[in-house]
Amino acid sequence: MSALHTLEQLRAGQLAGVRRLKLSCGLTEFPREIFDLADSLEILDLSGNALSSLPDDLPRLHQLRIIFCSDNLFTTLPTVLGSCPALEMIGFKANRIRHVPAAALPPVLRWLTLTDNAIESMPDELGKCGQLQKLMLAGNCLSNLPASLVNCRKLELVRIAANRFTALPDCLLSLPRLGWLAYAGNPCTEARELAALSGAATAGVAWQRLKLAQQLGEGASGVIYRARLDDAEYVAVKVFKGAMTSDGLPRSEMAACVGAGAHPGLIPILGTIDAHPQRASGLVMPLIDAAYRNLAGPPSLASCTRDVYAEGVSFDAVQALAIARGIASAVCQLHAHGIVHGDLYAHNILHADGGACLLGDFGAASMFVPGTPQGDLLQGMEARAFGVLLGELIAHCAAPLPAMQVLQQACLQEEMSRRPLFAEIERQLLAMRQA
Repeated sequence: MSALHTLEQLRAGQLAGVRRLKLSCGLTEFPREIFDLADSLEILDLSGNALSSLPDDLPRLHQLRIIFCSDNLFTTLPTVLGSCPALEMIGFKANRIRHVPAAALPPVLRWLTLTDNAIESMPDELGKCGQLQKLMLAGNCLSNLPASLVNCRKLELVRIAANRFTALPDCLLSLPRLGWLAYAGNPCTEARELAALSGAATAGVAWQRLKLAQQLGEGASGVIYRARLDDAEYVAVKVFKGAMTSDGLPRSEMAACVGAGAHPGLIPILGTIDAHPQRASGLVMPLIDAAYRNLAGPPSLASCTRDVYAEGVSFDAVQALAIARGIASAVCQLHAHGIVHGDLYAHNILHADGGACLLGDFGAASMFVPGTPQGDLLQGMEARAFGVLLGELIAHCAAPLPAMQVLQQACLQEEMSRRPLFAEIERQLLAMRQA
């Protein structure tokens, strides 16, 4: 997390030469002193203020690549953004934006985040953003996407959960690089989500039976604690924040978790939380052995859609194959239950020595109808994400199996319909282990 600067530092000239500026101090107007940093400033974060406009001469910040203005008072995405020549990442989450002008889209845009606003439509000109890789639109009022989006052939990650879609837009399933998609919490998925929650055999766990201890982690959708159940066993408790996340709604995540069924590669659910004093939702899960650790870190601003592995990480062929097969088996289970994970990344995988692994974080998971043409395409889409994961395992393996490389290429084919489904992927990986 970047350091928070002060207006006093800026006005005193103490920030000369900085590449990244972060101001959150109740601003109602754009501080003109920021232009003194024009020759160095690349990342500008003005989130958490009370801004509703940006200056017309913003392009004077000619080095500006990234701008964040989340949690402000914008009702329209500023058109001046489209005139910033180097601007490739825009984040205006949790404003009051209803209108996205075509002129607001800069020519080299790679990453657009407009989560949690009130947008009813996106401009057709979005299809001209040929460099676009990430599109985050969860929590708006959208019922369709522009057909021109088929031209965004580099688009890899899309979030349209918690909108008003009655059907999944056809343009998405023709995108050759799309591997990560979240669309839960829409009218087209609501019935299946409610059925999963109402028909789940998962027991309710009364809040008063839990004694929370230390916090174990925090994600976009909730906070995970170590807790004691009935003054006996220790468990993990995930308490949902109850608000919109970049992926969607906590309710949708819970539906996917309870609907996934039991599998050794998935973290089991012991129960759902009942009678929380603030009516928060939550899940009770077994504590994961401390030997398990994240396979990688999430993407950075620079890597955009690619996870970041720790320096020196390496696997032997046996470990790489075990991880690949374990995850393929877990995803095969999800698909059989009509669920796409939507965020099949190394940073959502826990692994231990020897290749044992667990797939977690269902915040982007969405439901589909198995055995339908659309369902097959969605599984093919997730095969691409698995192909990326295979490529990362291969890249960190001193002597990767040639058969894994062949499978990786099959998963990365441009046409979704030509990629192997996960039953076939799991079969091939099992054959490699037995070879």
